[in-house]
Amino acid sequence: MMILLVATLGLIAAAILALWPAPGDRAHRTPAAAIAEPAETARPTCLEGVLAAQLVGGDITRPQYLRAIERLAARDEERHPLAVPWDDRLA
Repeated sequence: MMILLVATLGLIAAAILALWPAPGDRAHRTPAAAIAEPAETARPTCLEGVLAAQLVGGDITRPQYLRAIERLAARDEERHPLAVPWDDRLA
């Protein structure tokens, strides 16, 4: 019974330490400090990310986004066709 209690307390302590915020964590800064620092701009690294950013930013409409994604998927299928391996023993 004592081993179970010690193991449970150890797991609880490990979970608390894992979830405890780091000293420089953005989530626990004051609002004034967050406003004083310049916002980090994460730039998309893929075409899907660029299209999503344009959609969210209002640069393109939803139908334009969907058409662009369709063309992107068609281009990807043409460049990298999906080859399903076939095993004759399964037929």
